[in-house]
Amino acid sequence: MQSLALIENWPVPTAAAAVVRADGTVLGAHGPTGHRFALASVTKPLAAYAVLVAYEEGAVELDEPAGPEGSTVRHLLAHTSGLAFDEHRVTAPAGTRRLYSNAGFEVLGDHIAKATDIPFGEYLRQAVLEPLGMGATSLDGDASPAKDGVSTVDDLVKFAAEVQAPRLLDPQTVAEAMSVVHPGLKGVLPGYGHQSPNDWGLGFEIRDSKSPHWTGSSSSPRTFGHFGQAGTFLWVDPDAGAACVALADRAFGPWAVEAWPPFTDAVLAEL
Repeated sequence: MQSLALIENWPVPTAAAAVVRADGTVLGAHGPTGHRFALASVTKPLAAYAVLVAYEEGAVELDEPAGPEGSTVRHLLAHTSGLAFDEHRVTAPAGTRRLYSNAGFEVLGDHIAKATDIPFGEYLRQAVLEPLGMGATSLDGDASPAKDGVSTVDDLVKFAAEVQAPRLLDPQTVAEAMSVVHPGLKGVLPGYGHQSPNDWGLGFEIRDSKSPHWTGSSSSPRTFGHFGQAGTFLWVDPDAGAACVALADRAFGPWAVEAWPPFTDAVLAEL
């Protein structure tokens, strides 16, 4: 895919990208796809998938208490627990606002670790990474399940294929994860300001009609995924029947706001 070569114009030291279909067919790849990048918040979809495995295994329930008073596993996954962005401090009652929260995912990781008696990074490895053959991906030691994952484009295309055609989870569970939880809530999308509504599923951001946004102007409203402050993103566009992973090693900033949407539009046009 010629569109992927656009990453060569990004003002970053290193970048790699790929596009993958649901059946795992890689339609194109560009750059060092085996290079390990810090994922930043692209860690969250991986962590969320592990939480959903724990749910299907019966270790936790989505509506059991977790986090602040009134909050559940579902609230934590959907950024509606009321916890602040990077502090274990409650700033709103559960279910009333979309407060994007790293702290919420850290509480979630601790909750799963206690429920399974397995450190969260190890649970993620056993539940998701190992079954999908993602040997270059890790969340080591006391690393945050919100932002400390490391991976490669080669590994993430395996995850992007899984999300499109689930094998580790019941497709109904994944469909629920890609559906809006607590519709209509307003909130701030980091880097893009206030969004009304600021729709989110279970660990995955849902594009809907958000503007401005990090995906493309031609991305379907059903597009879901995540971006990270390390200059990373993963989106799945069900209407296009494909997913795209792009990883870079420069912190998110104005360069990404300018570069990412036309890149996505070029990929979608080529599809």
